[in-house]
Amino acid sequence: MNKSIFTAVLAFLLISCNNTPEVEVAPKAIGYEIEDDGTKVPLYTGDMSNLAVWEDYIKAHNTRNLNAIESLNAEENFKVYGPNGELIEGSDAHLQFLKNWFEEANPKWTTNYLIENEFTNSKGELRQWVTSGHQLTLTVEGKEIKLSQVHDALISKGKVQMFYVTERVLAEGE
Repeated sequence: MNKSIFTAVLAFLLISCNNTPEVEVAPKAIGYEIEDDGTKVPLYTGDMSNLAVWEDYIKAHNTRNLNAIESLNAEENFKVYGPNGELIEGSDAHLQFLKNWFEEANPKWTTNYLIENEFTNSKGELRQWVTSGHQLTLTVEGKEIKLSQVHDALISKGKVQMFYVTERVLAEGE
């Protein structure tokens, strides 16, 4: 009997000693956002599901699926800032722009990278961004034009709220 009690106590002690408490790890900043007043707000890695939203958005552009694009655009305050100073406000204006551009230039994107980050601004608003790099091929009057684009997209509640496009013409052989 004493041997059984001793074995039970020993087993309990061994199990207790091997049970280490979980340590909460504070998120590590990966950079910072600079607010209008110059305040630096830490950026952290964000919700990876936002990458899927942006991937679906690019796929819808490549397949010319205007219904899918519309379903991914935010219903209110949707904006696009183009590479040459263009500002498109509202989903309807965006869809009209795309319809014309698809016919005129046949754009096709190849994604090179996607990065998700987030921060909470001084107003307490969570901002979740996807930064992505793409090769864009346009076909204008039978001639291919190859561009490199970087997109910064604000994703809110699973929708594209706004995005910025920066681009440059690729060098020969690039």
